[in-house]
Amino acid sequence: MAELIAIKRTHEKLDMQAEPMIINIGPSHPATHATLRFVTELDGETILKLDPEFGYLHRGFEKECEASTWTQVIPYTDRLNYVSPLANNIGYAMAVEKLCGIQVTERCQYIRVILCELNRIMDHLVCISTNVLDMGALTNFWYFWAPREEIYKLLEELTGARLTTSYTRVGGLAYDLPDGWTERVRTFVRGSILKALSDVGALLTKNRIFIERTQGVGPITAEKAIALGFTGPCLLAAGVPLDLRKDQTYMVYDRFDFEIPIGTTGDTLDRYMVRMEEMRQSVRIIEQALDQLPGGPVNIDDPRFMMPRKEDVYGNIEGLMNHFKFIMEGVQVPAGEVYDATETANGELGFYIVSKGSGGPYKIKVRPPCLNMFQGMPHLCEGQMIADLVAVLGSVNIIAGELDR
Repeated sequence: MAELIAIKRTHEKLDMQAEPMIINIGPSHPATHATLRFVTELDGETILKLDPEFGYLHRGFEKECEASTWTQVIPYTDRLNYVSPLANNIGYAMAVEKLCGIQVTERCQYIRVILCELNRIMDHLVCISTNVLDMGALTNFWYFWAPREEIYKLLEELTGARLTTSYTRVGGLAYDLPDGWTERVRTFVRGSILKALSDVGALLTKNRIFIERTQGVGPITAEKAIALGFTGPCLLAAGVPLDLRKDQTYMVYDRFDFEIPIGTTGDTLDRYMVRMEEMRQSVRIIEQALDQLPGGPVNIDDPRFMMPRKEDVYGNIEGLMNHFKFIMEGVQVPAGEVYDATETANGELGFYIVSKGSGGPYKIKVRPPCLNMFQGMPHLCEGQMIADLVAVLGSVNIIAGELDR
């Protein structure tokens, strides 16, 4: 009798353990960086259901823009994808310029391309290094963190800031390149970054442990990726060759020779491979842009959109009045609405802007690439192991600043 009771209790314990378990992953978790939260339903170590929760890093970007001038919005864009802020600056400035009918100078366009590609490299360096770090591969982190620091030094020399740059302006840039900057960029792309890509590629690309850890983990089909609104490396990895730099070309990207890498299965390994190749293509673009970089001004010559020169502000009343009105009232953007998008490191970054003809936006709606990828996490992770969630999350490269709603 005692044995039967013991067996019954054992079965009851087994039944209890077999029930699905609900646990939180994040925000207090190393892989979520205190800005993301997932509610997971587990059967043992298998994910039955995954609910991503938005809003842990809420800055109220869209609402704050309504109380700012067009120029004052620029620092807010730094904080969308804070890993590649200049790409956000440039995307926003291009949308406002489209509404104003502004064509920036050729030199400005080339500089913007160089900055966008440096930011793409920087973003991918952070994505891959932290992704493999979460999986236990520490050495790769240091190989990629060193060239990232070199890019920060280049950007600090140019903009005066490492992270939140606020360098663009409607109609141009804050100022021109410093002396010798282009040569330092050329040295970087020909040396440090190519060496780092070679070193990490040797450590990971044919590493049996890394391949088994990432191959078939978090796959997605091309049809599902399109349906969920995936863009950038996550869409390319699924086999869809969509890149706005070629398909809806802007600035001077049509003057450069570069290729768009694609994967086949859309898994974690494919996303890694796509980003590695994208960095090599960015090096090609930067070298071509440096070779073709024209002279001339970086800003348009239009007092309606550009601040007067300091000597005019200090030297005559008209310049002082224009400066005062520019700062207090802002650029007067024509009434209307526009949508403009650029290809950032994570995909399509779009700005839908509504103007009523005043010195600030009536409404700005952002189409950030990470929002769609975050909502697609259940499709990537359900049915996978709990350990795979960390690998998938890092490969998708969710930047919580873009989840602001």
